[in-house]
Amino acid sequence: MSTWNKDQLDEKIKQIQQDSDLKLDSVNSEAGLEEWRIEFLGSKSRIKEAMSDLQHVPKEHKAEFGKKLNELKKSRQEKLTAKRASLDQGPTATSEPKEDITLPGEKPRIGHTHIITQTIQEICDIFGRMGFEVVYGPEVEDEWHSFDALNTPPEHPARDPLDNFYIGEKICLRPQTSTVQIRVMENRQPPIRIVAPGRCYRPDTVDATHSFMFHQIEGLYVDEGVNMVDLRTCVDQFCKGYFGTDVETRFRPHFFPFTEPSAEVDLLFHMPDGSTKWIELGGCGMVDPNVLEAVKIDPEKYTGWAFGLGIERMVMRKHNVPDIRMLFESDIRFLQQF
Repeated sequence: MSTWNKDQLDEKIKQIQQDSDLKLDSVNSEAGLEEWRIEFLGSKSRIKEAMSDLQHVPKEHKAEFGKKLNELKKSRQEKLTAKRASLDQGPTATSEPKEDITLPGEKPRIGHTHIITQTIQEICDIFGRMGFEVVYGPEVEDEWHSFDALNTPPEHPARDPLDNFYIGEKICLRPQTSTVQIRVMENRQPPIRIVAPGRCYRPDTVDATHSFMFHQIEGLYVDEGVNMVDLRTCVDQFCKGYFGTDVETRFRPHFFPFTEPSAEVDLLFHMPDGSTKWIELGGCGMVDPNVLEAVKIDPEKYTGWAFGLGIERMVMRKHNVPDIRMLFESDIRFLQQF
């Protein structure tokens, strides 16, 4: 209103009052009330706009219309407070339905550790009770830790690029957890008693029993007077602790470049049809003197043994999992069983 008009300003004040009363009656939510507040009491509200018109009102009428606008503003603020209180008291016939907090809630689905992780924890607990320390090592290794220090000659087929994931001229993803025992013996002197769980990598064709990535648990014991009987007892006690006291084990002669003598560990399983079958669990043996010399441990004074057991293989046998791929497919229907 750029020019003074008494009747027009009176009508404007009455219209604001009527509109605000009408709109406030239809408000039934906090969001709607906030919209009403902005329209009639905000910094750019209709009342604020009417107050700006006072600059055009003659001096003798300013007090009259200023009072009217202040009373209008005060009454709107009181109505705003009353309406907000009524909304806070609870639902009414015209308000939006509110959440019934007495209703039972929906229980969220809670995740849990993967069966491989559970198994690693259980295995480490068993060996922990037998006095072994749990250690870890890098999954990307150089040739010295992967092969040279483990008494694996340059021409050995285990070093073939077709049997390993090389990511550099002399760098590869570790093919076994035996690399960890080298790193431990490099930095410690006997007695050493450790287990090292972790992932290993080999470019195997994926099928029901093979994967390009798998888990192993490495064991190492080095001290004076350590012998094959100690190894046999330790492996047997572990198998009974994990599979049950009625499990039968055997050592079958084998060859590994880093142990001498060497053996493979077999478990006797009772099949569903009533028959029995020996299942390979992993390899083991007395640490080769060349391995001890590579890490500057005197083989004339100390002896040691080591083993490497396949964790997926243990999971599959204990829980009757027919296909290793089921452990890596992230199928919740399968994984939630464990």
